[in-house]
Amino acid sequence: MSKAAELANLIGNINAGGGGVNRNVIINGAMNVAQRGTSSTGLGASSGYFTCDRWLLAQSGDGRLTMSQDSSVPTGKGFANSLKLDCTTADTSIASGEFLQIVQKIEGQNLQSIGKGTSDAKPITVSFYVKANATFNFVCELNDLDNTRHISKLFATTTDWVKHEITFPADTTGAFDNDNAASLNLTFWLHAGSTYSDGTLNTATFASTTNGNRAAGVSSFYSSIDNNFFITGVQLEVGQNPTEFESEPFERTLAKCQRYYQRWQANTSYDSVCMGQMTTDVFWIGHYKLAPEMRAEPTFSADGTFKVNASNGDMNASSIALARATPQVVAIECATTDSNRQGQGAYLRAGDDSDAFLEFKSEL
Repeated sequence: MSKAAELANLIGNINAGGGGVNRNVIINGAMNVAQRGTSSTGLGASSGYFTCDRWLLAQSGDGRLTMSQDSSVPTGKGFANSLKLDCTTADTSIASGEFLQIVQKIEGQNLQSIGKGTSDAKPITVSFYVKANATFNFVCELNDLDNTRHISKLFATTTDWVKHEITFPADTTGAFDNDNAASLNLTFWLHAGSTYSDGTLNTATFASTTNGNRAAGVSSFYSSIDNNFFITGVQLEVGQNPTEFESEPFERTLAKCQRYYQRWQANTSYDSVCMGQMTTDVFWIGHYKLAPEMRAEPTFSADGTFKVNASNGDMNASSIALARATPQVVAIECATTDSNRQGQGAYLRAGDDSDAFLEFKSEL
């Protein structure tokens, strides 16, 4: 796209109520942030967030895959990473309820500029780069969770990077809730059984969700263990004119991702988490500040070995859990070995385990 055309598209979207800075509603569309890790194998038994932040792998079926943050990107477009799926177990006997999706869930309060459900509703444009090992027809869907409405369109892959620009028409029925819950799913369908594909793809306008129309005509990513799929540069913006991907500094993308997921990761065997106090001889509690503030009160999990260090040495820590939580700060508590240290200040640290981590989750 020429600079003149890009400027014309941007102006057109601004006139439609979008455009400008922060025009991309998608978080981590360049696949730069991967707090959980850069590769996860044997996926497919359950849905979850595994590698690149904010991208949910939703699945039901017998196929299995590896999901990774990859360095293959479109040449000269300013990207460093992509999200890659690699089929490791094929599934050619497709049961009716099977599906494979890559999904980003979007808060309703981040969608208000679309004006959905009003007479001033605006179109939505989704753009992204994809490639695969062969030609496939996959589906891009907008799924309005608040009003049970959706629209879907097919897109094709080749063995080279291809940019797709898909404009979805304005919908004057059903406003998005103005809150921090999920209101819209951007969904890429890569595999679907008859429950989701035995109808007619709903492409013209938003309509009441009918499962059979959501992914009609979709190819199967699981047709062969030779299959792979790459995606990057995902953008969702207000207006009918696709603009170039809105790049932003890494730290800004990371902060947006940390609204939904934060991870304390040990770098050495003795890294400390936070200070606290021995409330009894065998119990420690401390406060950990969440930065930035999370979307909602987080859930918590711990992995690895931890210890509590007081003035006269270490104690083994166990049963690490949240005592209380707000989106800004959490109280962490854990049992320790008996050491006659009630009232002493002490800190929680990695217990000679450089792989130890704590994670705080507030995903949609």
